[in-house]
Amino acid sequence: MVKQLATEVVVIGGGIMGASTALFLRRRGIQVVVLERDLCGSRSSGVNFGGVRRQGRSLAMLPLSQRAHQHWGRLTELIGTEAEYERSGHFKIARSQADMESLVRYAEKTRDCGLDLQLLDGAALHKRFPVGGAKVVGGSFCPDDGQANPRLLSPAFATAAARAGAHVFEHTPVLEVAHNGQRFVVRTPEMEIRANVVVNAAGAWAGQFAEQCGEPVPMRIRPPAMGVTEPLPFFLRWSLGVEGGSIYCRQVRRGNVVFGGGPGLVLDDTRARNRHTTVWAQLPQLVELLPQLKNAQLIRTWSGNEGALPDHEPIISASSRQAGLYHAFGFAGGGFQLGPGVGDVMAELIAEGRSSTPIDAFRIDRFTDPACST
Repeated sequence: MVKQLATEVVVIGGGIMGASTALFLRRRGIQVVVLERDLCGSRSSGVNFGGVRRQGRSLAMLPLSQRAHQHWGRLTELIGTEAEYERSGHFKIARSQADMESLVRYAEKTRDCGLDLQLLDGAALHKRFPVGGAKVVGGSFCPDDGQANPRLLSPAFATAAARAGAHVFEHTPVLEVAHNGQRFVVRTPEMEIRANVVVNAAGAWAGQFAEQCGEPVPMRIRPPAMGVTEPLPFFLRWSLGVEGGSIYCRQVRRGNVVFGGGPGLVLDDTRARNRHTTVWAQLPQLVELLPQLKNAQLIRTWSGNEGALPDHEPIISASSRQAGLYHAFGFAGGGFQLGPGVGDVMAELIAEGRSSTPIDAFRIDRFTDPACST
């Protein structure tokens, strides 16, 4: 027999976006049910790099990133754990003069955004950050960016939401979302839930729900290519990226170096893995930047299904077609740091009908309404 439930809000997706939305809704006293098809935080929220960076984000994204940054500074108060979070600093390397000029332009554009970027070149660079040898011509350092363990932190948001009174159901796929003219009806194999509000935070599968509601978006699956080495003597105290992409890495306190860059391989609707060709392309780049890895053993590679949009910006907005429907998805490659900020914004949007942080650039109707793209 199908169980009947009623609540104020149903959140579809128990990753860091959905779980943090539920947590901030409960902090406002709003009833919420979270439905997760697998385990909370086990998909893209749990398989990402673990970088907690603001540096390199678009100007439109920085206010939201700054809002999230404030919550990262009080993680223990918010979710009861720090999940290996530390403000280790994030260093972006330039391997050519053109890349260095790009970093300089970015620093100028974001001068008033609170990043406190420090530009370094020549001897000053190699004295402070001895990486990459002569091929590194400069870099940009963001001292308060950092890193955390996504496998610990992402599920912790769901646990904190449940502790705050959210009803969290794992292994509960959503079969249908409908509206009966008065309320939403969300059907799962074992439940039928009536709610005034639905939040679509279903990650790589969120496009399917958006399309059901008449809001198709050009989202594609973009699997990351991740790997980790054996534990090594600690030498890399900051998270490291390269201007123009291609490779990024960080070393955890137990000594393992986590790295990524390049495409993984989609296996089907629910699975992805790393490509051996991508791994072989990653390894020489890593050794070139960090000679300490020359003889290191690679112990694991992985990937996951992440949803990406063509303009590289997510969707964070109310539906343009259905009152009471909200979307938060499309964060491939950059959602981990934003998670607490997105949850706070979504709760504010639902409770007050507005966001005090500008999110206009992330409206879903930029894809569904031609007038929004002009």
